[in-house]
Amino acid sequence: MNVVATDIPEVLILEPKLFGDQRGFFLETYQIRRYADAGIERPFIQDNMSRSAHGVLRGLHLQNPNTQGKLVTVLRGKVLDVAVDVRVGSSTFGRHVAVELSEENRRQLWVPRGFAHGFVVLSETADFFYKCDDLYSPKDEISIRWNDPAIGIKWGVESPSLSPKDADAPLLSEVKNLPVYGQAWRES
Repeated sequence: MNVVATDIPEVLILEPKLFGDQRGFFLETYQIRRYADAGIERPFIQDNMSRSAHGVLRGLHLQNPNTQGKLVTVLRGKVLDVAVDVRVGSSTFGRHVAVELSEENRRQLWVPRGFAHGFVVLSETADFFYKCDDLYSPKDEISIRWNDPAIGIKWGVESPSLSPKDADAPLLSEVKNLPVYGQAWRES
């Protein structure tokens, strides 16, 4: 597996090794020792999958205080995937990493605890898979406006399809319950 550093050290791009021939391909989407060697050591306890049409934008979402780390990948299609550092006190607060994930490149993105996450579908449809290191907690969910100018994400889609919650999400500067950099996360 190849681990690619990003401009935010905690956010990682992972490129699993692909074995292929005329019959198809095989790859490990997760192997505990390899991912621990890359710094992803918490156990995954929930898997999620979504299917979305072209132009659907989901995000930016996080949970606090019951935070989640997410290992995300695209099984079919292509998305622009984004992680935003929203940890108060972090030297990279408000900065983001944007990565194209697709069925062709088979890349994964590690979105650590304390980061908001979102993606937009660039293909006709996309099947998106998440491995989470804590359970979904609706009472702890926070949304941040997808087009917050202070964050400056270039999504590549002019008028995305949004849920009402995402369309009405506050700006980052308006969110009060953000995670704090260096805080000890609740253990599951």
